[in-house]
Amino acid sequence: MSASFSLLILLSLYLCCPSIAVRKVPHLEEQERPTWNLFDTSNYGKLQLDNGLALTPQMGWNSWNFFACNINETVIKETADALVSTGLANLGYIYVNIDDCWSSPLRNVKGDLNPEPRTFPSGIKALADYVHDKGLKLGIYSDAGAFTCQVRPGSLFHENRDASLFASWGIDYLKYDNCYNLGIKPEKRYPPMRDALNLTGRTIFYSLCEWGVDDPALWAGKVGNSWRTTDDINDSWESMTTIADLNDKWASYAGPGGWNDPDMLEVGNGGMTYQEYRAHFSIWALMKAPLLIGCDVRSITSETLEILSNEEVIAVNQDPLGVQGRKVSTGGEDGCRQIWAGPLSEDRLVVALWNRCPEVTTITVKWESLGIDPTTAFAVRDLWKHKDLSGNVRVFSAQIDSHDCHIYIFTPQTADHSMVM
Repeated sequence: MSASFSLLILLSLYLCCPSIAVRKVPHLEEQERPTWNLFDTSNYGKLQLDNGLALTPQMGWNSWNFFACNINETVIKETADALVSTGLANLGYIYVNIDDCWSSPLRNVKGDLNPEPRTFPSGIKALADYVHDKGLKLGIYSDAGAFTCQVRPGSLFHENRDASLFASWGIDYLKYDNCYNLGIKPEKRYPPMRDALNLTGRTIFYSLCEWGVDDPALWAGKVGNSWRTTDDINDSWESMTTIADLNDKWASYAGPGGWNDPDMLEVGNGGMTYQEYRAHFSIWALMKAPLLIGCDVRSITSETLEILSNEEVIAVNQDPLGVQGRKVSTGGEDGCRQIWAGPLSEDRLVVALWNRCPEVTTITVKWESLGIDPTTAFAVRDLWKHKDLSGNVRVFSAQIDSHDCHIYIFTPQTADHSMVM
């Protein structure tokens, strides 16, 4: 039977059998939170895959959010160049990740994946060499199904062959999607690629893109270095805030070795305001989410670069303690006045005041919402203003513009002081 005929048969099956078709919608209904407190480390770490990677969340760039299928080797090379020339690479954005549409529609006569000759004529190995020469790492995409989401060949039942091929090309990162999965549970489909990657002898970051359908935080820690907890993000305030809330409930399951992944950054793609993008970046950093740029860095604006290159916010994301921050307090209509917080190394706290209300509002931090001794005093540093506000604070308030987010480091002190900004 020809490969083309087999493809037609499988596509017909997907059309007539919805249960094995493309993408399930993740569970959006309210679910009970795992039991936690701000300093809870009871779940993270004990499940993590021990392959030496992801001691902090991965940072880099991914092609999908801006380019979708309109990719080619020139775009990838120019993006690598831009990561270096803008200084983003020096800040830790080292993975250059090719998403879907890099491969030909069919495997070759040997059964191997082929790069699309029109768009990647030099091959992936040459592209990996170019990226490595820049001091960066190259990532690639496949799917734990019969096909990728854009109907290229998937890696289901081809795990060893494909992992060996990726390693031979010098690949450093694999994003592994969930389309056309034949109705097989993800707990069965994702471990074979983990094992295949390990057999290659090459250290390859393994990013599970299961969309959070089967609560991967509960099982993926022994399988991959990060796992998607939500459906795809889009470049809108509504999508970004919804995804932040969905990711939040799995905070206690993330830690060095394996991270909750609420999807890539939309900062700079034009669908949100400056304040909303700043909130997006602040909350992703606090949640220890992967920081994967999703805009065209070749033409990045100074405003977008300012957000993505904030070293103090990046340091929160890359803090070696590795505890995901979480939502600790809400107030106002529909809980739009929010406080998110989490512990950092050296007994510090990161605290974000996020105004999701339609108007300017004042948000006050109450020590009991942080789970700390009410007599504790702190020095406070504003990470967007890059400014120490005051020392020995026992009460802290700030006025926040609509849809903006201020993020601070609280460092314990001894003397008594009160402060309202």
